[in-house]
Amino acid sequence: QVQLVESGGGVVQAGGSLRLSCAASGVTFTIGNMGWYRQAPGKQRELVATITESNAANYADSAKNRFTISRDYTKNMVYLQMTSLKPDDTARYYCNVQRYQYAGDYWGQGTQVTVSS
Repeated sequence: QVQLVESGGGVVQAGGSLRLSCAASGVTFTIGNMGWYRQAPGKQRELVATITESNAANYADSAKNRFTISRDYTKNMVYLQMTSLKPDDTARYYCNVQRYQYAGDYWGQGTQVTVSS
């Protein structure tokens, strides 16, 4: 069974940095896009960043110039380097993995990021 496990969340002061990691296990298919989403209490889950199978990255406006997404093809991992964190970045961050050229995707349980003012 496919399992995604996020790590690296925590409490950090505004202006600080965090590096989130997502490890995918039980994968028996070719991975396509990978990405990070976040959800704050009372709000819908929103896209933060995605990275394609060709290593092209896309970012939400709120993440541009501050966050960097990357992936390790040999380890089936995706990362999110976050810098210049703001209180508005406080949310639970979720990892997402898609099958290459197939419908369907997978989600992790999330890791909490809290940015204090």
